[in-house]
Amino acid sequence: MEDGFSSYSSLYDTSSLLQFCNDDSASAASSMDVTDRIASLEQRVQMQEDEIQLLKSALADVVRRLNVSEEQQAMGSRRGPTKARPMIATLPLRPTVNNGNVLPKKGTLPSPSGPGSRKDTSTPANKSLSRLPSLSCSTRFLYLPLSTVRRTNSNEHVGTLTRKDSGESKGNRTRAGSTGSNSSGKRSDSKQRDPVFNAGMRRVTHCKEEGYVRMYLKGRPITMYMPKEQVDSYCLEARAELPSNKLKLDWVYGYRGRDCRSNLYLLPTGETVYFLASVVVLFNVDEQLQRHYTGHTDDIKCLAVHPDKITIATGQVAGTSSDGKLAPHVRVWDSVSLNTLHVLGSGFFDRALVCLAFSKSNGGNTLCVVDDSNDHVLSVWDWQREDRLAEVKCSNESVFAADFHPTDSNIIVTCGKSHLYFWSLEKGTLVKKQGLFEKQEKPKFVLCVTFAENGDAITGDSSGNILVWGKGTNRISHVIPGAHEGSIFTLCMLRNGTLVSGGKDRRLVSWDSGYQQIQTVEVPELFGPIRTIAEGRGETVLIGTTKHFVLQGSLDGDFIPITQGHTDELWGLAVHPWKPQFLTCGFDRQVCLWDSSSHQLIWTKSMEDSAQSAGFHPSGAVVAIGTQTGRWLVLDTDSKDLVTVHTDGNEQLSVMSFGPDGNFLAIGSHDNYIYIYAVAENGRKYSRVGKCSGHSSFITHLDWSVDSQYLVSNSGDYEILYWIPSVCKQVVSVETTRDIEWATYTCTLSFHVFGLWPDGSDGTDINAACRSNDKSLLVTGDDFGKVHLFSHPCSQFRAPSHVYGGHSSHVTNVSFLYDDSYLVSTGGKDMSVMQWRIV
Repeated sequence: MEDGFSSYSSLYDTSSLLQFCNDDSASAASSMDVTDRIASLEQRVQMQEDEIQLLKSALADVVRRLNVSEEQQAMGSRRGPTKARPMIATLPLRPTVNNGNVLPKKGTLPSPSGPGSRKDTSTPANKSLSRLPSLSCSTRFLYLPLSTVRRTNSNEHVGTLTRKDSGESKGNRTRAGSTGSNSSGKRSDSKQRDPVFNAGMRRVTHCKEEGYVRMYLKGRPITMYMPKEQVDSYCLEARAELPSNKLKLDWVYGYRGRDCRSNLYLLPTGETVYFLASVVVLFNVDEQLQRHYTGHTDDIKCLAVHPDKITIATGQVAGTSSDGKLAPHVRVWDSVSLNTLHVLGSGFFDRALVCLAFSKSNGGNTLCVVDDSNDHVLSVWDWQREDRLAEVKCSNESVFAADFHPTDSNIIVTCGKSHLYFWSLEKGTLVKKQGLFEKQEKPKFVLCVTFAENGDAITGDSSGNILVWGKGTNRISHVIPGAHEGSIFTLCMLRNGTLVSGGKDRRLVSWDSGYQQIQTVEVPELFGPIRTIAEGRGETVLIGTTKHFVLQGSLDGDFIPITQGHTDELWGLAVHPWKPQFLTCGFDRQVCLWDSSSHQLIWTKSMEDSAQSAGFHPSGAVVAIGTQTGRWLVLDTDSKDLVTVHTDGNEQLSVMSFGPDGNFLAIGSHDNYIYIYAVAENGRKYSRVGKCSGHSSFITHLDWSVDSQYLVSNSGDYEILYWIPSVCKQVVSVETTRDIEWATYTCTLSFHVFGLWPDGSDGTDINAACRSNDKSLLVTGDDFGKVHLFSHPCSQFRAPSHVYGGHSSHVTNVSFLYDDSYLVSTGGKDMSVMQWRIV
């Protein structure tokens, strides 16, 4: 026994760490400068973390070996004395392994209530399993560069496992992957190094004898067994093909009104133009058609229409992608062809762009831009030559609006928190005159500006007053006190000289040329405060609200929503099992059922709690909604009436999934449990069966088998566990689970989909996956606002995909409609729902 442990201890070499820890170069007495010392300390901490991980792995392996040894001793005592053997040689040739962790043998299911067993199975995996001499797998290794931050000192060899040559591993015991040396290039003839997973490389291994692929995410091994029929034919190095299908953006549901201004216009083509996420929508309401400008790479925050009513400028925020940072910039494009004409300011602007305006009197040759930097820089551009004419620090405070004077292209007005400035462009310099409020109480915010026919500037402020500023002056010539109760968010001068104002009080007020009130109409509370007003066709006006509605109506009232969307982070998505409908729900406590054919909202229902997840019953009669508080509800799909309410735990419910036969509901919770309910009466009666206990982190995804007998789950620490839901028992037998046919593939960790993981992934940047109903396509949504389309099965590492932008935030969910005609994706912080046609 002692011999076994001595040979085992030699597997682990900690000399590199001890040598580093005894180094005094990072202490206060060191001659290194501060940044180098900090970098050195960071490296030391990382090494210590690696060593702790390694020790945990070693300890778990020791415990497992003890268990094996005790079992074999017990068997030996029953059979009589046998010849003594070293412990390593007695290890089983076919261990039952799940997700890189050794699980009990068949028939010895762990107790659901045993916290000890949960801890043991969740150790960050016994990396040493793949290194044991007795496991004679012809393992191949694929190393791939990470795009994440690399170690400070690439010459340090961190957390390396070494194995001395023993009598058992002579000659043909040498493994294919063992030729790699450590990063320092040093090599001892007496020691043979196994390939090492560290921060600078990525490893995937294939064990042909056992029929599994093992992938590492954040140093955590994930073992994925392939179906028996693929064991002999599978090749890790084979290249996957791009899917023959592609996606085309068909419809964008929603509008951004909560935090953006002046972003709604009517074009001569009859199209209403506005933006959401990184897409500009051109919506022809009469024909119910949308076109989309998709040139931006992140959130659009401002929009301006040229006097020719064809050219459009849009400005975006500074963003991030998997490749690094994206610079904020302005794109000038043609609204007919949707071609980009010019890109301005890449590398000049800091942070987001908040205001844009074309000049009006010189043929629209100049464009003014304000960014959201600390100085809120105002710049003026000859956009056709992409030449910056002038720039100036505008204000330390927020700037809400900027516009050119209608008859003098050298005058610009800006307004914002505690300021109103009149700027003159003189010989390449912007000269400022401050608006003088004199006897008028200075408002906290000047929120909007427009111009009268005679050239007077008109402003609306947070005090509810409309102020008129005489042309060419910085003094007030007229005051409409108390025009609104509360802030005035928008002013619009109609072609007939009527001024229209709207604000926080939801009132739409029209004023004549003498600033006398003509009439007032109130927008219903459901739609929210008025954010922006645009002139429509004839007598109509378009209104954008802070609750993300775009309304069409007249100054007499009768407002009809032409588009609407969610107003907070969006996670829940479920598709109807046999109708062209889908349901969305989010943190705004709204549940919305949409028709994908007509692009109309069928119904919406308000809830008491923020919603997190949703799932339809296979009959389509009811839909289950999971919330962030542990409560879940079942609604009637036709009437939206409440069928039942239950509570399981007090944490968010990430997955609501009915079995294909409709007899069970599985609920994946952030409290690490999967709650199972028996379902009767076509989804109207629920009785709790129990809870599946075994995960050591929160549940992220669930899939049912075709026959509804099995369930597979993924968790936040990259575990893959299998269950018999009817008895809430875990299945640990590989032979049982490897050939199960799954009804859906939403789990992001399994043999059939592991190719979706990109280089440098940390295990959290793929939020959702979905296989098409014809089983040929796989789609994913990631943290970088991208939708990826793969071929299915996707079981080759680094599988190629078609990549689609549009979302400007993490894509939280993706799903194919029942007939694969469309794909629906939801954005998190961008609150958008996008519908894609499969072509």
